[in-house]
Amino acid sequence: MSEAPRVLLDIENGIATVTLNRGKKYNGLDLAMFTAIVKTAKQIKKDRTVRAVILRGDGPAFCSGLDVMSMKKTPWMIPQLLMKPGTKISNLAQDVSLIWRDLPVPVIAVTHGKCFGGGFQIALGADFRFSTQDCEFSIMETKWGLIPDMGGSVTLRELVRADIAKELTMTGRVFDAEEAQKIGIVTRVCDDPLAEAKDFAAELATRSPDALAAGKKLFQEAWTSDLKTALKWETELQKKILGRWNQLAAASKNLSKNPWDYKQRRKKY
Repeated sequence: MSEAPRVLLDIENGIATVTLNRGKKYNGLDLAMFTAIVKTAKQIKKDRTVRAVILRGDGPAFCSGLDVMSMKKTPWMIPQLLMKPGTKISNLAQDVSLIWRDLPVPVIAVTHGKCFGGGFQIALGADFRFSTQDCEFSIMETKWGLIPDMGGSVTLRELVRADIAKELTMTGRVFDAEEAQKIGIVTRVCDDPLAEAKDFAAELATRSPDALAAGKKLFQEAWTSDLKTALKWETELQKKILGRWNQLAAASKNLSKNPWDYKQRRKKY
């Protein structure tokens, strides 16, 4: 009997729902899961009809982190996570988090249960995090004598102060959704985060797909840049969308009784 796919993808009305599908293993990350996550994200990136992404986990947890027992049984696979193919600046372990930043659409992570280690870093790769009240978070790597090496140094610095990032990394302590929201990691704490994520994604899907893509790119590039670089990104991205079909369509929805429909976003930002 063949194994169930590690990741499920459903696209409906322009909203892609990505489900980590190892619920019985708390969506622990084995090599097949790493590969499936990246493959799914690349598939979404090619589909210009997608307007938003919801990233969730099946079963009792969003993702409990690395499947240590799986890796223990197949230690020869670990180097595959750390290899950088060709001229890429990131490896496979980092891609499962950073690839969500690379998508030109908003990504909403829906967290519940455990969100530990690698799972925590995957959630950090999303643009927004909607969480249940009882969700638990941890940068668990230090308990194994390791550091967060799945892009956490890139994503966490945009959300929290350096001393907080260091404290969470060095202690590996578990903290709840309320604290996660207080320090800037969680966007919303909800009774039903999946329902709220669906509503939010539907709202975003009513906006110009080019404005969403350019807005996401702007803050990823400008957030930690100097003044000159940030202002350059504003100008360059605005030039890409100003006066184009989707910008005019957005204006028509405010000014016209017969508003235009949006077209697919530009291929590249």
